[in-house]
Amino acid sequence: MPNTKSARRRTKKTKIQTSVNKIRKSKYKSAVKQMSDYITAGKAKKARDFLPKFYSQLMKIAKTGAVSKKAASRKISRVTQRINNLKK
Repeated sequence: MPNTKSARRRTKKTKIQTSVNKIRKSKYKSAVKQMSDYITAGKAKKARDFLPKFYSQLMKIAKTGAVSKKAASRKISRVTQRINNLKK
């Protein structure tokens, strides 16, 4: 248990931030899963329509630090590549 008043406040703040980060990571995973479903189903049109929103969601989450910017950027790059290969 925290012994000082500041340590108690810090514990409370950490719990809140942990829950916020869990929500953000969940949104990240949901967006990736939705895009993956479009790609595996071969729905190129829906995937292309969802792409700008996908970019936006991932970079908003990366901006907060819940997921690293490089990881989000790498995910976007790979998804875009897969969508471009769907056309062929």
